Amino acid sequence: MYRKILFVCLVVTGVILLASCAQTPATPTTVEVTRIVTQEVPVEVTKIVEVKPAGGIPYEDLWKGSGHNDVAGEPFRHWDDATANPDGVPTSCAKCHSSAGYLDFLGADGSEAGKVDKPVPAAEAQGIVCTACHDPAASSMTSVAFPGKNEDGEAIVVSGLGDAARCMQCHQGRESKASVDGQIERFAVTDVDAVVAPIKDQNGNEVKFGFRNVHYFAAAATLYGTQVKGGYEYDGKAYDYKHDHVAGYDTCIGCHDPHSLKVKVDECAVCHGDGVKAEGGLQTIREPEASFADYDGDGNIEEGMAFEIQGLQEILLAQIQTYATEKAGAEIKYDGATYPYFMGADGKAYPNWTARLLKAAYNYQVSIKDPGAFAHGNKYIVQLLYDSIEDLGGDVSKLAREDAGHFAGDSMAFRDWDGEGEVPYRCAKCHSATGLPEFLKNGGSVVFSASGTTLTAGVGAQKPSNGFACSTCHNEADWPNRYAVTSVPFPSGKTLTFSVKAADGTTPPNDSNLCIECHQGRESTNSVNAALRGKDEAAIDKAISFKNIHYFAAGATLFGSDAAGIYQYAGKEYVGRNTHGEGGLAGPNECVQCHATHELGVKLDTCETCHKSVKSEADLLNIRVSETDYDGDGDVTEGIAAEFTEFQVRLYAAIQAKAVANGAGIVYNPNANPYWFLDKDGDGKTDKNDQGGNINYNGNWSPELLKAAYNYQYSVKDPGAFAHNPKYVLQALYDSIEALGGDLSGLTRP
Repeated sequence: MYRKILFVCLVVTGVILLASCAQTPATPTTVEVTRIVTQEVPVEVTKIVEVKPAGGIPYEDLWKGSGHNDVAGEPFRHWDDATANPDGVPTSCAKCHSSAGYLDFLGADGSEAGKVDKPVPAAEAQGIVCTACHDPAASSMTSVAFPGKNEDGEAIVVSGLGDAARCMQCHQGRESKASVDGQIERFAVTDVDAVVAPIKDQNGNEVKFGFRNVHYFAAAATLYGTQVKGGYEYDGKAYDYKHDHVAGYDTCIGCHDPHSLKVKVDECAVCHGDGVKAEGGLQTIREPEASFADYDGDGNIEEGMAFEIQGLQEILLAQIQTYATEKAGAEIKYDGATYPYFMGADGKAYPNWTARLLKAAYNYQVSIKDPGAFAHGNKYIVQLLYDSIEDLGGDVSKLAREDAGHFAGDSMAFRDWDGEGEVPYRCAKCHSATGLPEFLKNGGSVVFSASGTTLTAGVGAQKPSNGFACSTCHNEADWPNRYAVTSVPFPSGKTLTFSVKAADGTTPPNDSNLCIECHQGRESTNSVNAALRGKDEAAIDKAISFKNIHYFAAGATLFGSDAAGIYQYAGKEYVGRNTHGEGGLAGPNECVQCHATHELGVKLDTCETCHKSVKSEADLLNIRVSETDYDGDGDVTEGIAAEFTEFQVRLYAAIQAKAVANGAGIVYNPNANPYWFLDKDGDGKTDKNDQGGNINYNGNWSPELLKAAYNYQYSVKDPGAFAHNPKYVLQALYDSIEALGGDLSGLTRP
C-alpha cells in the first residue's frame, strides 16, 4: 500500500513541477481528440521549455535512457537534411516525431485539435519530452482514432483508454486493410495476379503501384487485432479481437514502464517464472492452456509464441519470393533496415507489384515491425501470416490457424458481436470471457417466458473477447481452484448436477458442472410447448418462428429426459441420463472424464480401455454397443453414429413432404441462421429476395412441423450425440418421423 501511495504522490508532484515549467499564461481551449470523438476540456497552453525545478524532475533518469529521448536516433534526425526537408518535420510526421507536433495535434498550442497545422523545424525534433505526455490535453485524452475503417468507411475509434491513449496516438501504425484496399481500388485492379501498371494523378504525374508500409512499433494495432484492422484481413476470414492479458497487464503502461518504456519483467516473472528476466526470456512465453496448435508446423508446441511467429514469417517470405518470381516475373528481396524494404534484384524498389503480392508483403511487414507482436497479439499475427501464405498458394497443410474451441478468438462464437461492441446479456454467459463468472457470482438462472423465449438472468452485457480466459473457469478469489458448482439450471426449468452426495450429507462441487453451465442448449420441450400453447397442431401460424436448440448441447443430450432438451412427444417414454462405461470409466459418465479440459479433445486412451480399435477421433464413429439394427439396413456392425444417418435422412424427407403439403417447400442449411429457408419451387435451393438474400421459412410453420424441425436441428448440432446419449436422440428422431407421417419402414425405436 505504501508503494502505491508513494507512486501516486510522485506522479502528482511530477505534473505540478511540469506545470511550473510553463512560461505562457493559462488559457482555456477546446481539445478535439479525433474527427469522430471529441472532448471539450479546459487546458493550459504550454511551451516546451525544459527548466529543471529545484529537486529535479521525477523519473528523469528513467526517461533519459528511453527511446523517447534518443535524440540522435533516426526517428528524430531523419529530417536534418535541409535540402531534402527544407521545412523540417512535415505535418504528416510531426505528431509522433516531435513533442511540438504532438501538442499541436492535441490543440494544446491553441490550434485546431485533431491535426498538425505546421511543420516542426528539424532542430526542434528533440525527442518526446515530459510536457508532451503530461500536458493537460494529453492526460485528459481517452479516445484514439486508428487508420483502419469500419464497414461504413469511418475511422475506427477506440474509447475508454485512459492513460494508454497517450501511447496509442503514435504506436498504431499508419496503414490498415482499408488503405491497402484503397490503393487496389484506386488503380482499378481487376486481376489480383497481374502486375499493376502506373496511373496518372490529377496533375498528370505518373503514380506507381507500390508497397505500403505499416510503419514502426504499431503495437496498438497488433494489440487490438480485428477491432482496429491494422493487418490486411482477407475477406471471408475471421480474426482475433483485442488480446486481453490478465487484469492490470492488458494496457501499454500495465506492461511497460511509462518513462523507461521497458517491460516490467519482474512483474511478468510472478506468473511466467524468473526465466523471463533474462535477455530473450519474454520470447519463450507461451500460454499452454490456450495454445495447443503447432502454428508453424515444426513439430514443437512448447516453444514460445515468438518462435511460432518467426517460423511462419520464414515460410511467408519464402512464399513471397516464389510468387514474385513465378507469377510477378521479377525476383524480390526483403531488407528490414532499408526503405522501401522490398527490393528487386538491382537493389532498388521492387517494380512488379500485384495486388495479391501487396497484401501478403504488407502482412509480413506488420509482423516484422512490431517486435513485441508475440506478446501484444500473437494469435492475430499468426492468422495474418497463415492467410497470406495460403492466399499466395503456399502449402498450409502442416500449419495451424485454429485454436481449441474455448480459445478460438477468430470463430463466430466470439466474433459475432464485434459490430455492436458488446455481447448481449442473453449470450454473454457462454460467449465471453467474463460472462460465466458474473453469472455464477449473481446466482444466475435460465428460464423461459410465457412466449417460450429463453432468458438468462444474472449476467449483463459483456465486452467481446478472444474466447475464454483462465479466470472464466478458475476462481480468481480462490486461485487456482475452479468455481465450486454443485447444481446447474437448465432451460427446461430442471436443476441437474454431476455431483454425488457424500456420506455426511453434503453435496460437493463437480468440475463437469462448469461445462454444462454452457453446454446445455437454450431451448427444451417446455420452451417449445410454451411457444406453441393454444395453437392448432396442423395449422400454419405466421406467429411461429423456429426454435433453435443452439450448439453443442452435450449436457442436455447426456442427461436425456432429465433435461428434456430435445422435443419429447407426449405419451412417449425417453431414456434418462446416459451413464456410459460402467466398469470402463472410473465413475459415472462426466465431461472431464472423456474430454481434455483445455484442448477439449476426446481422451482416446480412456476410450481404448474398452474399445480397442480406437486410435483416432475418427475411430469413435465406429463404436457400437448394441446388436439392434435400428436403421434396418442389415448391418449390425457399423458404428451407432451410422444408424443416426438414416434416421436423419428419413426425418428430413418427412419435413420436406409436410412443408410441401402445407403449401411452402423448405430446405435446411446447417451453416446459416435461422437454418430453415423457403423453397417454393421445390428445386432444393433456397429462394432469394430482391436483394439476393435467403428467404427465411418464418411465417410458414405449423406446430407439428416446428417440433420435427427442432429435433432434426438438435441431432445435427450435437455432433457427439452418438456418444453422449444415442438412444435418447434416436427415440426423438423416430417419434418426429412418426408424428409427420413419414416412412418408418425398417426402423426400430430404441
